[in-house]
Amino acid sequence: MLFLPILTKEVNGTSLPILYTRGFAASWDAGEFIAINIKPIYPLLITNIAVAFICLMNIFNYKKRSFQKRIAVLSIILIGGFAFWCSVYAKKLPGGIEGASFGIGAYLPALAILFVVLAIFGINKDERLIRSAERLR
Repeated sequence: MLFLPILTKEVNGTSLPILYTRGFAASWDAGEFIAINIKPIYPLLITNIAVAFICLMNIFNYKKRSFQKRIAVLSIILIGGFAFWCSVYAKKLPGGIEGASFGIGAYLPALAILFVVLAIFGINKDERLIRSAERLR
């Protein structure tokens, strides 16, 4: 999400990316487009990096499966909150989100949640395999 636009807006016949997680990419004055420059949104950027780091860190907790599942559930909550926060910033745009179309970055939180849920299913499958192997001893 750092490099993909969340929202794009049609201005003078060209589609311009206007919202990234790293900041607003267009300047507006009284609802009129002026220029493209990135005005950073540091809290959103830091949150994006923190959520990505938590998900990456969770990969290496494979020896602690119950802890890994708890972190996965926490990351689902954080990703949902992050997506909500992005929508709050999108509504703060001049003219709101009217006339804007969602970029690929707007769909990535849903995809991330899907992959975390699949990871939880995989962790549960590993736990069942280990329990069945212990019964054979």
